[in-house]
Amino acid sequence: MNNSKITISVNNRTGKKLQTCIYGFADDLDLPKILKYFKKKFSCTGSIENSEEFGDVIKLTGDHKKLVLGFLLKEEICKASEINIKGI
Repeated sequence: MNNSKITISVNNRTGKKLQTCIYGFADDLDLPKILKYFKKKFSCTGSIENSEEFGDVIKLTGDHKKLVLGFLLKEEICKASEINIKGI
């Protein structure tokens, strides 16, 4: 467990299309491995981008906030109280 506050945000990408952004991960997590799992499990595309404001951000196409939340809790990456959900 870590003390980081993970944020799951769903934003409009273009028109009707949505994008899920997850950031605030601890430094010791293997983000490429997590991204690979998300892409395979959720059948979507995704990438890891570095933001000056948020650090490493995992971006997934589509609205996957409930699936990401379930994954974070199931794998005990963080507690429910450490997750912030924003957006649509």
